[in-house]
Amino acid sequence: MTAEHKSELEHVNDTLAQLKEMRHYAKNNVELLTTQWLLFDGELSGLAHASKIEGLMTRQGEFYDALEEEIAALEEVAQSLQPPAEGEGG
Repeated sequence: MTAEHKSELEHVNDTLAQLKEMRHYAKNNVELLTTQWLLFDGELSGLAHASKIEGLMTRQGEFYDALEEEIAALEEVAQSLQPPAEGEGG
């Protein structure tokens, strides 16, 4: 099916799938940045880069949180676009 022929629900579901994939990678990035921050806050503290990595970690965490919020909002939209189940309606 081409983009012009997709329903609103299909577009929302496609976007949800992409955002959920991004969320997965964002979470991994936060974890990797935390590992690096611990290294620069510990063994490599003389290099004075812990605060720079912490800033990246914070911004990546904010991005992760924003993804969570948008995923939740789009899941509500997808739910509202679902056709009524058989036997429902009036």
